[in-house]
Amino acid sequence: MDRRSFIKKTGTAAACSLLLPTIVPASSLGRNGHVAPSDRINLAFIGAGNQAENDAKGFLRDNRLQITAVCDVNKKSTGYWDGKVGGREYLMDLVNTSYSEKHGKSYKSTKGYTDFREVIDLKDIDAVVVDTPDHWHAIPVLMAARARKDIYCQKPLSLTISEGRAMADAVKKYGVVFQTGSQQRSGKEFHRVCELVRNGRLGKLETVICGLLSGTPDFGKTGHLTNEMPVPKDFDYDRWLGPAPESAYCPARTHVNFRWNLDYSGGMVTDWGAHHFDIAQWGIGMDDSGPVKITNPEAVWTNHPVWNTAEQFHFECIYENGVKLIASSKVELGITFIGSEGKAWVSRGAYKVEPEGIDSTQIGPDEIHLYKSDDHYRNFIDCVISREPTAAPAEVGHRSITIAHAGNIAMMLGQELEWDPKKECFVNNFAANQLRYRQMREPWASVYRTYLV
Repeated sequence: MDRRSFIKKTGTAAACSLLLPTIVPASSLGRNGHVAPSDRINLAFIGAGNQAENDAKGFLRDNRLQITAVCDVNKKSTGYWDGKVGGREYLMDLVNTSYSEKHGKSYKSTKGYTDFREVIDLKDIDAVVVDTPDHWHAIPVLMAARARKDIYCQKPLSLTISEGRAMADAVKKYGVVFQTGSQQRSGKEFHRVCELVRNGRLGKLETVICGLLSGTPDFGKTGHLTNEMPVPKDFDYDRWLGPAPESAYCPARTHVNFRWNLDYSGGMVTDWGAHHFDIAQWGIGMDDSGPVKITNPEAVWTNHPVWNTAEQFHFECIYENGVKLIASSKVELGITFIGSEGKAWVSRGAYKVEPEGIDSTQIGPDEIHLYKSDDHYRNFIDCVISREPTAAPAEVGHRSITIAHAGNIAMMLGQELEWDPKKECFVNNFAANQLRYRQMREPWASVYRTYLV
């Protein structure tokens, strides 16, 4: 019996045993458009910077849940998107203010934590949002899955191919609901184009071009702060590093700019690749597989004291059915599907199909109908309640980001690679296979191994 069922059962029994009537607010009973507290999903945030603010605002629209806990190693500081403030107290204030305005009275019940393990141990938490930097995705996800907490994890799903596989395996074993933060799956323009492609409206699919952003923009306005300096008082930097290699603190390394260092992320290849490769795989029909070759790898690497990801890049992926996926920072942002009888370009908020008549066709009842979601956050909560798969489950998120990881590996080695999507290994290439993994610092290496399934 889960927590909500237990509360409803014991609460009803207690009420029936009373001799006098009890007067309670209609909202407590779930009337007048309210959700009863016993039916609300208690949600905790692990990570309170960058994307966490957007995710919190998305979830706050849904009255079926309550954000009750926020965990982050940083209390509060600047250094996030465009130099904005972020951190544990900032997100807690945002949540408390939202609930205060919604209910017309002061709300200060959101609790703050610095250790995510305390959050996962909370018995009344039903689901967690993992909004940490990429190198801190795997361990919280593995632990939350074993604790039977449902999980919304931001993209890119993983730091490495092996971590992605471990996360997908744990989610499957423990039967938890999982949503990857690849929200383009819930965008109507991406859904429409992929359905046209999958139903042959463009003819035989030949090529998919994924145009990704280039460079290493200074999102946190700290890119110039590269010299070692004292760690800020309210920032647990050692815990922020976690499983990553020990490195001296400097602002250019942390908060939003973490994505430009390979110890913590994979640059624009994984940042935007997580989105566009996901849609490419959806359109190709390879959600549970991947390419068999990575060819023509080219990269210009960042010249910076701390950042070391690719600024400019190009690589090509060949699928067993002959489709070629081209990933490049030199073409227009978006995804272009090219078939024998037409092509379609799609990006956020817009799409274009040629010839024009293709888009006016309807998808028949006996044709392929792709998963439909209009709101990525609501879809997650819907599935937490129904126990059905989400729009972007762990296996899909893992397969999508594997393309980005494989591309980065090919560019690092400067070699064309053969990939076995069933065994998830490179064929006859020891160096490439070693890069599917990443050494972790202790004690986190031991923790990670403990939670592998």
